Amino acid sequence: MSKAFPKIGKAITMAAKEGGSDPANNPKLRLAIQQAKAANMPKDNVENAIKRASGKDAADIKEINYEGKGPHGVMIFIECATDNSNRSVANIKTYFNKSGGQLLPTGSLEFLFKRKAVVQFEVKPEMDIEEIELSLIDAGLEELEVNEGIAYAYGDFTDFGKLTAGVEGLGIEIKKAAAERIPANPKDFTEEQMNDIEVLLDKLEDDEDVQAVFTDVN
Repeated sequence: MSKAFPKIGKAITMAAKEGGSDPANNPKLRLAIQQAKAANMPKDNVENAIKRASGKDAADIKEINYEGKGPHGVMIFIECATDNSNRSVANIKTYFNKSGGQLLPTGSLEFLFKRKAVVQFEVKPEMDIEEIELSLIDAGLEELEVNEGIAYAYGDFTDFGKLTAGVEGLGIEIKKAAAERIPANPKDFTEEQMNDIEVLLDKLEDDEDVQAVFTDVN
């Protein structure tokens, strides 16, 4: 919890800073608050994170991306929210160096990932997936996949708010929604290679400044 709360708090602050402090009119904030509730984050923490959006603390938090090449050639894109970019880059560089990888210049991996809005929801027996798919086209839906009872609605990342609102408008409860980076050409790795890769990914995901990590692992 000590690691999860600061990450969620930053996500709430950044969402409120970007789209306003009213969850009813800010789908990104609404979903960040849902994530906070799922993690049992105290209400006071949530309210304080929203208030920070209009204060000096929010101005100090910057969204910074880092790109790197990890063990066995895995490509990694990292999204951070930090009030100290020197600390963030030093930590991330250390993680890569210790794993035998390296940080890459900004923009090196942009062409390897497609940025998409991804909305996940549980598929219930009464749902007509084909009807849902047709209904969401006007909300920016590009593709709808179902895997093990979970539906994944994909759209352009610029349609995040519209696609999220479209799913909610159908009375469907969203499990997760985010702007994700999908690898254009995912690669396969052996189990032994994945063990090395996961050591680095665990270190990155545990870092307080890191909000999301994306790879080209298939």
